[in-house]
Amino acid sequence: MADAISNATDAFLRHCAVERGLAPKTIEAYGADLARFAELLARKSVTTPRALAREHVTGFLASLEAQGLGPRSRARMLVSVRRFAQYLVTTGRCARDASDGVASPRLPRQLPRTLRPDETAALIEAAAPDGALGLRDRAMLEVLYGSGLRVSELVALPLAALDRRAGVLRVLGKGRKERLVPASEPALDALGVYLRDARPQLLGKKRCDAVFLTARGAPMTRQNFFARLRTLAARAGIAKERVSPHVLRHAFATDLLEGGADLRAVQTMLGHADLATTQIYTHVSRGRMRELVETHHPRGAGARR
Repeated sequence: MADAISNATDAFLRHCAVERGLAPKTIEAYGADLARFAELLARKSVTTPRALAREHVTGFLASLEAQGLGPRSRARMLVSVRRFAQYLVTTGRCARDASDGVASPRLPRQLPRTLRPDETAALIEAAAPDGALGLRDRAMLEVLYGSGLRVSELVALPLAALDRRAGVLRVLGKGRKERLVPASEPALDALGVYLRDARPQLLGKKRCDAVFLTARGAPMTRQNFFARLRTLAARAGIAKERVSPHVLRHAFATDLLEGGADLRAVQTMLGHADLATTQIYTHVSRGRMRELVETHHPRGAGARR
């Protein structure tokens, strides 16, 4: 018979799915993390939520570190445990939040990879609009760079998501949260040409609501688009390991901020729940400015070679 911890975990995962509307992969990750946490609790003979204490959470983190898990993995698992602990309090299963005051592992700051504006332009130009697939690739790149969508959001766009009169896209993001994202003029133009001249050819006699289609008339996949992007990078003379759909999302955010856009406006367009996630792009901008100084200033490193 399942103990009270297992029952509470199952209830928490149902809550995440039904009431919070979290993505299946997020719920799956929560379940895997909490299963490992439950193993530690079982070793400590903790079988009820009311017996859960702060020392069990810190002990869990210590055990993960001893097993060789990096700080990023430990931080992610702490998030799962923290959400679970907060749920136990709000549902009256536990009097105190056992994760309260537990510090998250310090993460090394990693700046997102990005492309210079001229490289992004070269990548888009590499999608030669001389056929249905070229028009599709051009439209996808323009939308990705012009609106900062996640690749999952891009390939899932239905025809109803495009409001060409208002110049916006209705995007369903993480946690099934909907947001309106403005599309750039080049993106709208490329979309218009694709929808008029290319999509009917790709669709044939099939019926499909997805905006972007494969050569067989099926909805575009992330894997297919990633492969196309690598091919276009080679055509543009850009190392393929420097290019991915997420890199274009980074380029969108970085170029907006360098152009003077408001940080919170960029946060809204990207669909970030936390402003701190968006702030990483301000560091990228400062890094680019330093690169300019080092390259072009008389006292820069580039001038002294």
